[in-house]
Parts: sequence; structure tokens; C-alpha cells
Amino acid sequence: MTLTEKDSQYLWHPYTQHKTSQTPIAISRGEGALLWDENNKEYIDAIASWWVNPFGHSNKFIADAIYKQLTTLEHVLFGGFTHEPAIKVAEKLMEILPKNQQKIFFSDNGSTAVEVAIKVALQYFFNKNEKRTTIIAFENAFHGDTFAAMAASGISFYTQAFQGMFIDVVRIPVPIKGQEEASFEALKNVIEKHNCAGFIFEPLVQGAAGMVMYEPEALSKLIGICKENNVLTIADEVMTGFGKTGKTFAMDYVDADPDMICLSKALTGGTIPMAITTFTQEVFDAFYDDDINKALFHGHTFTANPTGCAAALASIDLLQTNEMQANIERIHKSHLTFQKKIESHAKVITARTLGVIFAVEIKSDSEESYYGSMRTKLYNFFINKGVILRPVGNIVYILPPYIMTDEQLQKVYKTIEEAIEMV
Repeated sequence: MTLTEKDSQYLWHPYTQHKTSQTPIAISRGEGALLWDENNKEYIDAIASWWVNPFGHSNKFIADAIYKQLTTLEHVLFGGFTHEPAIKVAEKLMEILPKNQQKIFFSDNGSTAVEVAIKVALQYFFNKNEKRTTIIAFENAFHGDTFAAMAASGISFYTQAFQGMFIDVVRIPVPIKGQEEASFEALKNVIEKHNCAGFIFEPLVQGAAGMVMYEPEALSKLIGICKENNVLTIADEVMTGFGKTGKTFAMDYVDADPDMICLSKALTGGTIPMAITTFTQEVFDAFYDDDINKALFHGHTFTANPTGCAAALASIDLLQTNEMQANIERIHKSHLTFQKKIESHAKVITARTLGVIFAVEIKSDSEESYYGSMRTKLYNFFINKGVILRPVGNIVYILPPYIMTDEQLQKVYKTIEEAIEMV
């Protein structure tokens, strides 16, 4: 039996309707920005495998760090124990995070990083004997698939089976150009009418919504409104963190600091699942008490896994090299050139770029659903051409590994141009 045949016998894939979906592609190896399937067909991984591999596949620097850690201490429980790799990760993050962040809490993926933040926001006020049960989120947000993260997400088909089971979430418009004031007023209105504990947002770029972008000044004002009303703010940097927007964190563009930050995906360079939620000292202090019931009773078996910490340290070291920063700038400039070329095309509605993120919205004769016919047609076209891109409806985005070559980038651009002509 082939790998794909064995897969169909045993495995259940994410975001997949197995009755109608195509057989998954069995990948046998990867190097740099390339992947090869079991038949040795080559693919350019133009989305860094769901945004987690900024330094490419089979990165030797990270692999060596993982191997070295595995031969020293692979794992130890983090309840009642600690270890040097976790402390080093904390020290490294304190150097690069907004200065108000003082405490870090480990978990194991982006959804759980968000889950921790939302639980902390709600319990923060509970510990102060104040009843606040509402979380504010953007329309069309996506924060993950665990229950609180799913509740804060606004893409309905992900959550419709669970309506009526969620925590209380109220949504406000995203402050895209021309909609800023509506977003500000909506936030003020929600805070006035509800007992709001926190406001969670994807800073500057809504990933799963199709790389929807908005300006730092607008986010700064929204955070300011929350601070004026003692509403905690949560920056979900799971997608945007570690260089994607051109700066280490998207919040580095914003003239205001959040109370919490959620990190995962590129944290370990795509090697080992790990996530972190960071907090201000003020938030931590609301849980620091003689009363055991005010503790944060949340944990994961692999919390602060030493091997994952070693991967994270190596990944951050790579990000901070002059070579990698130059790569980020190189890809950004290349995207801008391609944007200028493609945005006037008759079939293009709009194109946009931030850091290494590029998105183009293609005209359609009908309203396109998230997994609609255009998306399927585009996806299959890209795969046949040996390029891994996962369109969001009629929006095609690129979020490549930083080590992608100019030649590989040009092939991705050319394939997108051909796809636009094809639809």
C-alpha cells in the first residue's frame, strides 16, 4: 500500500470533509523552502506550512540544538520543577517583547495560548470579586479551535455546531481604512453595555480572514479605549509574531502595549509544538495570593518541554541574525514589486503587503465561500504547478519561509499570475 492509501485507512485530517476531499499528498522530505512527495514531485512551500517554518524545512541549526537538548534532558514535569532552557527562553523573550511584559506561561499550540489568555482575563476580575464575563473580539477573527478560542473567532462555519455553548463574546468591526471610527464607537458601546473582561485581537493582520490589514494607529486607539475602561487587552501574535510583519512582533508598530501576548507557530521554527502566553506584572499579581483558589489552575503535560525550549532559543537566535533580517527585507521588497505589477490587473480587486505577507483578492462572478469552488479550483491549480498555496475563498496569500530564494519567489508570483488568467 502507498502512504496515501494507508492514510485513507487510518487518519482523520484537520479542516477536511473526507467524503468530498481529494487524497492528501504524502510528503517524504523537505529542505529549505521545498518539499518532496512520495513520488519525488517537488513543491515550493509558499505558506511556510501554515506559517510555522520561517527558516525552512530540516534546518540544521535548530535540529542540532534539539539533538543536543535531547541528550541532556528531553522532558520534565513543570509543576513543582523548572529547568535552564525554560528560563533562557523567558530571558530571551524579555529582551524582545514590549517592556510591560514580565511573566510567561507555557502551553503547546496557538489555540491553547489564546485559551490561557482568555481564562486569565476572566479570572483576573473574579479574583478581584468583580463579575466580568464578556470578551470583545473583531468580526471575522480567528483565534483557534479550543472552546474559548473558538468562541472568540468569528468565522461561522467553524463554530456553528457549537452555538449556545460558548462564553459571552461581542464583536466589533475591524478598523480597516474608512471604518476606523465605526470600530472605535462600537468598542465604546460594547464596553458601556456589557461587563467586559478583555479585548482580543490579531494585531494589524487577520490571517484566516484572508490577510485583512489595518493600521497601527487604529489599534493603538482601541487599546487606549480599553485601558481607560480597565478592560484587559490580548494581542494574538500566533501568526504575526517572529518577523512576519517585518518587525519581530506586529505590536512593535503600535504605540500602545497589550496586557497579554499569545505566541506559537514560528516560535520553534516549525519543529516542536510549543506556545507561550505573556503577561504584565499587574495581571500576574491578581493571582498571587495566600488563597490557593486564586491560582491559575491550567496546565499541559508538555508545558515548557525542554526540547521545545531549545528549538525556540535556536529559532530566535536565527531570527536575530543579520542574514535573516536581510531576507525579510528582501522578500518584502519583492512583494511590493509584485503588488505594483498585479494590482491594476482587470481581475484583481486589491493587493496588499506587510512584511513577508502578501495577499491578492481576485474578482469572482459570485460570492465566494471560504471553501468554495474558486478556492478549490485555485488550490488544485497551484498544487499541479508544484506550489503550496491555500487560498481563502477568492483571496490568495503568500507567507513564505524567509530563506526562500528569489528564483522560487518568482515562480510563485508567475503561478499566481497564471491562476488569475485561468479563473
